[in-house]
Amino acid sequence: MRYRFGIDIDGTVTSPTSLIPHINEAFNSTLTLDDIREYDLTAALPHLPRGEFYDWFRGAEAKIYAASPVSENAKAILDKWKEQYELFYISARGENVRDITHDWFAEHAIHYDHIELIGTHKKIETAKHFNVHLFFEDKHDNAVEISEELDIPVLLFDTPYNRDPVPKNVVRVSNWLEAERWVEKEFALQKSLSSK
Repeated sequence: MRYRFGIDIDGTVTSPTSLIPHINEAFNSTLTLDDIREYDLTAALPHLPRGEFYDWFRGAEAKIYAASPVSENAKAILDKWKEQYELFYISARGENVRDITHDWFAEHAIHYDHIELIGTHKKIETAKHFNVHLFFEDKHDNAVEISEELDIPVLLFDTPYNRDPVPKNVVRVSNWLEAERWVEKEFALQKSLSSK
């Protein structure tokens, strides 16, 4: 049996700093990742009217996604995994950026078995539909909800904006190398158990 991984894209496969240069340029700010303490980016720009940020983001979204850098070591590890595991990317991105997303995967030569753009952060039903065995995420409440609803482990990529406490099925990792070590250990154990 090949295990299927559900993988978020933004802040997980792409660097969590991807948006920051674009925000700084658009709003003449000097934010760093450490300044982003909530997933809702408007919290770091309290002087802006809420609608202004979202209007800007909708207009800049395609450019931001096209220019997003790959998280360190993500490509090498995902390349290693492509023969062992099924890689299903489940993202809150909408259908409006489908071509940009597929082009980005092609440009960076990142393997995928499937990409699902659901246009919402509510990923439980999609993860359940695709029967994933493990999920990779950077949004705290998504990680908690997926782990509790589906009773699967979720690897939460640690950032300043997701530091609330987590239940035992959510494993905080600092980077893709830590994620790889966890997968090697846990899924080697799963394989040996399932072959008995």
